[in-house]
Amino acid sequence: MSDNQQAETTAKQVAEWMVGEIRFRGILRQEEAIAHVREHFGEAFIFVNENKNASLEKEVKKEFRKLHRGQIAWDRDGFMWAWIG
Repeated sequence: MSDNQQAETTAKQVAEWMVGEIRFRGILRQEEAIAHVREHFGEAFIFVNENKNASLEKEVKKEFRKLHRGQIAWDRDGFMWAWIG
């Protein structure tokens, strides 16, 4: 992805992709989300947390919560989001 494309991409667009995937598929595994976001939206939306795991940037998570309004739940054991709406 070019710098211009990445600069035009917003955390909301990343979150919209996530919600769309979960609505369509029913679930989205964290490792799949990280790989897709890294490849299609860029490293700016990924960070390495204190446990040395790749995670979504805080703005993406914030926009994601706004968009799904409680219709998606995080499964800690499965490291995935699931549609519950």
